[in-house]
Amino acid sequence: MRRTRSDAPVGPHYRWVVLSNTTLAMLMATLNMSSVMIAMPAIFRGIHLDPLGPGNFNYLLWMLMGYMVVTAVLVVNLGRLGDMFGRVRMYNLGFVIFTVASIMLSLVWSTGPTGALELIVLRMIQAVGGAMLMANTAALLTDAFPAERRGMALGLNQVVGLAGSFIGLVVGGLLARYDWRLVFIINVPVGVFGTLWSYWKLRELGKRTVAQIDWLGNLAFAAGLTLVLVGATYGIRPYGGHMMGWTSPFVLGTLIGGIVLLALFFAIENRVEEPMFKLSLFRIRPFMAGNAAGLLSSIGRGGLMFMLVIWLQGIWLPQHGYSFERTPLWAGIYMIPLNLGFLAAGPISGFLTDRFGARPFATGGMVLAAATFAALMTVPVNFTYWLFALVIFSNGAAFGLFAAPNTTSIMNSVPARHRGVASGMRATFQNAGMPISIAIFFSLMIVGLSARVPHALFTGLTANGVPSAKATTLAHEPAVGYLFASFLGSNPLRSSLGPKVLGSLTPAQQANITSRSFFPSLISDPFKHGLVIILTFSIVMCLLAAWASWLRGSRYIHEEEEDEEDVLLPSDLV
Repeated sequence: MRRTRSDAPVGPHYRWVVLSNTTLAMLMATLNMSSVMIAMPAIFRGIHLDPLGPGNFNYLLWMLMGYMVVTAVLVVNLGRLGDMFGRVRMYNLGFVIFTVASIMLSLVWSTGPTGALELIVLRMIQAVGGAMLMANTAALLTDAFPAERRGMALGLNQVVGLAGSFIGLVVGGLLARYDWRLVFIINVPVGVFGTLWSYWKLRELGKRTVAQIDWLGNLAFAAGLTLVLVGATYGIRPYGGHMMGWTSPFVLGTLIGGIVLLALFFAIENRVEEPMFKLSLFRIRPFMAGNAAGLLSSIGRGGLMFMLVIWLQGIWLPQHGYSFERTPLWAGIYMIPLNLGFLAAGPISGFLTDRFGARPFATGGMVLAAATFAALMTVPVNFTYWLFALVIFSNGAAFGLFAAPNTTSIMNSVPARHRGVASGMRATFQNAGMPISIAIFFSLMIVGLSARVPHALFTGLTANGVPSAKATTLAHEPAVGYLFASFLGSNPLRSSLGPKVLGSLTPAQQANITSRSFFPSLISDPFKHGLVIILTFSIVMCLLAAWASWLRGSRYIHEEEEDEEDVLLPSDLV
């Protein structure tokens, strides 16, 4: 039995305590993110705010993106602090913050814009706790497990984390049917149990790095990445007479300012004695290639969940007799095969990585992902379910095949004393890819919709008696409104036409326009056009990720006896 630096006994089963606790944390953090997304219609109904109403779009945008932006910005900083002050200490504090924020979210009683602001701020506080958990999880597992078992451990942890994002769709849809507060309350018992368990059982095994905090580098990185992600987020908003906001001074200013600050950050890190971002780690080929592959894969798949939700909630489910109020729950249920694919492939690939190395499985996973995106192009919008289920199962298996080997390769390649910051850097690339991907996916979909929605909407409305002037106005409104209406599982035509126009139509025309199938049928063809554009982009990203993954080289595990001098083998350097 060996002892930690705090002289606390650690038995042979300790590694399984770490695996089970960190897996619980990852499941809670990722499940929470997607359950809130699918419960968004119920949340906004609960606080009596129309997110698509005039001036309310920002609330919807930040409810969707705020958690991801905060997490992406903070994970590398918190990983570095874990190296300095103890990974277990930072991890435990993350459990506490996440749990307290969940309690406060469930107690929000304000309505309207005030209630939305309270939810957004508390979600960002919750994201701080989630970032602490994500930043240190991989490092804790790497500390606890020997090199020949890390693939299995990291595989289970990563796959459960990824699966949680899809399990949350079902959980969020189910709970939102009864009360939107349950979406936050469900985190509380899990968080309390995890907090007590982690404080009681987890011990510091990693080497602490005594160093000064790189305040200037921290500030430049946090501000730069925040500006880039905020600019990308607001790029999908309409601006002036444009369908999107990529040409607005605010978006251009934040993107340029963020890029300048990130360039300044890298200049700072090359000059300070104790940098926050250990740039020398990028001299290690598996570390650099693994993070590049992780970022590219995250950009390639990050917005997929949103597109599938829009597809199911806004088009397929209403066309198959589901009311708009029921679509959030059933969208989650019908996406279960995607989750099963993750669960089937992830642990197996982690186990095989321990024996054969990461390159064949991570690379193969990305090639398979590209193939599944190509297959998804051939699926009709009004599909036969078994075909859709087969394709998304294969897609889930592809990313499950990639996740564990890639993480294992990254964490095995770095010295022990840098595992916290390496884990944070890995999580930064993965989490930054998500909001970037969502912004790109929405932008590409808006391009596709804008090309075909005006004609389809004008033709459909005028055929049902709507005056040409009103139909023209609605047909040329920003496509992002129709996109988010589909995401929220609602039919926007009743409110857009208004009682005066609807009252001038015959009862049959009114019934047809406000029916479950009319609006979904109108946007089906434009949606498929946009979806093909998006999937083409995803295929390119996955193939680039496969190429980056292949460049990692053969299996490499950092030898700890070289830690004192940070010696890197020439064959393992770029």
